Amino acid sequence: MQTSGSRLKDSVTVKIIIIGFLVLGLLIPAAMVRSLIREREHRRAAVVREISSKWGATQHITGPVLTVPYIEEVRAEKGKPVEVVHHLHILPDMLNISGQVLPEVRYRGIYEAVLYNAQMSLTGEFRRPDLQALDIKPRSVQWQKAFISMGISDLKGVRAAVTMNAGGQDFVMNPGIEAPNLMNAGVGARLSIDPEAETIPFSAALNLNGSTLLSFSPVGRETSVSLSSPWPDPSFTGDFLPANRYIKSDGFTAAWHVLSLNRNYPQTWKDKKYDITSSSFGVTLVIPADAYQKAERTVKYAALFIVLTFLTLFFSEVMNRIRIHPLQYLLVGLALIIFYSLLISIAEHLGFAKGYLIASAASIGLITGYARSVLQKNSLALMVGSLLALLYVYLYVLLQLGDYALLFGSIGLFLILAAVMFLTRRINWYTPAGP
Repeated sequence: MQTSGSRLKDSVTVKIIIIGFLVLGLLIPAAMVRSLIREREHRRAAVVREISSKWGATQHITGPVLTVPYIEEVRAEKGKPVEVVHHLHILPDMLNISGQVLPEVRYRGIYEAVLYNAQMSLTGEFRRPDLQALDIKPRSVQWQKAFISMGISDLKGVRAAVTMNAGGQDFVMNPGIEAPNLMNAGVGARLSIDPEAETIPFSAALNLNGSTLLSFSPVGRETSVSLSSPWPDPSFTGDFLPANRYIKSDGFTAAWHVLSLNRNYPQTWKDKKYDITSSSFGVTLVIPADAYQKAERTVKYAALFIVLTFLTLFFSEVMNRIRIHPLQYLLVGLALIIFYSLLISIAEHLGFAKGYLIASAASIGLITGYARSVLQKNSLALMVGSLLALLYVYLYVLLQLGDYALLFGSIGLFLILAAVMFLTRRINWYTPAGP
């Protein structure tokens, strides 16, 4: 006759409760592994920033912008006339940028950063503004004191003198923006403009080092940008996508065409500050195989792996009258968690695909061998190993699907639940080990 302690030990309900607590407890080390992955990702980002800081950070090109001072006469408190200097900012009527982006991958230990050298030419023209519409007296405009500015977000990346020709004058631009409240960083130069000129053509050459991102502000009434690069994995970012783009295994070409109507600041303005860098577009040179993002997505399925593996062991225990100690469940669960640590540590050196293959093979082998000792039947151990192999293959395929991952993940979970319900439909859970 069974005692109450014996019945409690053999109770299916008690065993299910214990397994449930084990699953919840194992989510704690799973969260710790996820935190480890994020820590490694932050470490990689810090190394990339360090490399970029010595080469050149992300580059954003703004301009050129022509600024002309003019004098306005106002009355002081005692009625004396006082001359106040204001600034008229003029954006290009046409702006054409063409260039080649030459990538380079630099390594620091196991980490890599994408750097580039961009060689670009800028051409276009400024058109004389309608001074009457701007309420500016023509004789107050100081055309001989005009200056031209070009925004470059990280001057550390400038590899050669920035030369420009504007209004028939050749000059080398100096560091610093003379115009107040126009741009945060860049180069500029003074030039004297013919007051009778209707248009002021310009051309410039830029040789810049940068990292990852190259972007532009569409300051022209019509802005056209054309870029080419041997990098095969571009990501086009910003407010505007390319009008034409061609991506091949040996590189890409892209062309943008943006109108002044597509942005939120005028072609000419007086003194007032506009954020002319707010609307931008460009290209990011992407390293597509990001092991950290894929590994973090993999950890999200840890609970599914633990639950299904424990269910397999539990059904083997119930249907074959084999007792499995909670400690043995715990060891199997820890083996499943170690998979994620193995994955990220190997993927950092060999890539995600090889890391996933090695880590999953090691986990499947370890758990299958342990299940053979616990369940004492080759067929049951093979069932556990086959289930894990299917789960790891299913997860890897799921990670490659991208936009369809949620759809196929939901379908997969539904089919798994349906299979469990079908296989356990005839079990009498009140006396599962009975005849």
